[in-house]
Amino acid sequence: MAAIDFPAEISALRSTFAQIEAVSNPDALREKVADLSQQATAPDLWDDQDNAQAVTSALSNAQGELDRLASFTQRIDDLEVLVEMGTEGDDAATLTEAEGELATLKKDLTAMEVRTLMTGEWDERNAVVTIRSGAGGVDAADFAAMLLRMYLRWAERHEFPTKVMDTSYAEEAGLKSATFEVSAPYAFGNLSVEAGTHRLVRISPFDNQGRRQTSFAAVEVIPLIEGTDHIEIPDADIKVDVFRSSGPGGQSVNTTDSAVRITHLPTGTVVSMQDEKSQIQNRAAAMRVLQSRLLLLKKQEEAAQKKELAGDIKASWGDQMRSYVLHPYQMVKDLRTEHESGNTTGVFDGDIDAFIDAGIRWRRGQDS
Repeated sequence: MAAIDFPAEISALRSTFAQIEAVSNPDALREKVADLSQQATAPDLWDDQDNAQAVTSALSNAQGELDRLASFTQRIDDLEVLVEMGTEGDDAATLTEAEGELATLKKDLTAMEVRTLMTGEWDERNAVVTIRSGAGGVDAADFAAMLLRMYLRWAERHEFPTKVMDTSYAEEAGLKSATFEVSAPYAFGNLSVEAGTHRLVRISPFDNQGRRQTSFAAVEVIPLIEGTDHIEIPDADIKVDVFRSSGPGGQSVNTTDSAVRITHLPTGTVVSMQDEKSQIQNRAAAMRVLQSRLLLLKKQEEAAQKKELAGDIKASWGDQMRSYVLHPYQMVKDLRTEHESGNTTGVFDGDIDAFIDAGIRWRRGQDS
C-alpha cells in the first residue's frame, strides 16, 4: 500500500474547508446566535410554547453549526501535530491513528460541503415522510415496511429523533402506508431527494413457487410547517373522521375513537394520525401535516407555472428513481445519479448517506 502524502492531504483539507467556511458565513451565524440568544432570555418566552420551542431549537442548531465550523480548523491542526509526532518518532501506531483521523475529517468535510448545497427555502426544516406500497401485492407491502425500517435506521445512525405518526398495516404482511417525522437540522434537505418511486426485485418470500417478483413503493417527503408559516384552511374545505387506533392484524389498541383522518376536499389530500393519546392531539398533528402538504403543493404549482412560462418543462423525478435488486444479483442503483452499491444489506440497514449526498449534488446540478 502506498504511503499517504499527509502534507498534500492536509493542504487539500484546508483549501476545501476555506471554501465551505466562506459559503457558511460564520459572521452571519454569530449574528443569528446573538439574536436568538436574546429572544431565548425574554421573560415571557414560554408564554407561547410553540414559539419558545422554535426559538430554542433554532438557537441550538445555529450554535451547533457555528461550533462545527470553529472546531474544524483546530481538528486539522491537531492532525498535523499527530503526523509530525509519528513521522519524527518513526511511530507506526501514531501514523495509523493519523490515517484514521484523516479519514474521519474527510467524511465530516464531505457532509459539511453537501450541506452548503442545501439552500432551498425549507431545507433546514424537520421532515415528514410517508411511504405507500404500490404495485406488487403483499411484496409491495413488505417492501414499504423494509423502506420504513431503512429510513428509521438511517436516522438512528445520525442520532436524529424520529416519531412514527401513523401506520396502516396490510392484511398479510407489511404496510399499506406509514408516516413518520424526523426532527433534525436539514432533515428535509437531506430526505427530500428520497422522494419518488422505489422498485424492489427479488425472489418473493410469499410465493411458494419461488418466483421473482417486482414490486413498488412511493416515498413522499414534505417539510414540517412552523408557526411563522401561514396557509388558511377553511373548515368547509375539510372532512374530519374519527376512528379507533389499531395495530397489526386490526387488533384494537385503543378503547376510544382517538385516531383522526382529515380529508382536504378541494385537493383530495388525506392525512391520518393515531400516534397521540387523545383525539385533540391527533387532530392538531394531522392539521400540521395537512398544512405542510398544501404549502408544498402551492409552491410546486407556482414553480411549475414559472417553468411553463419560461418554456422549460422537465420531468422532476421520473416513475422510478431507485432500484433495489436482490436477484439474480445484488445491487442498489439510483437511476438519476447513477450511484450504486452492492451492499444491499447495508443499504436496507440505513447506510444511504452516499445515495443522499449524490442526490443532493444531482439536484443542485438540475437547478443550475
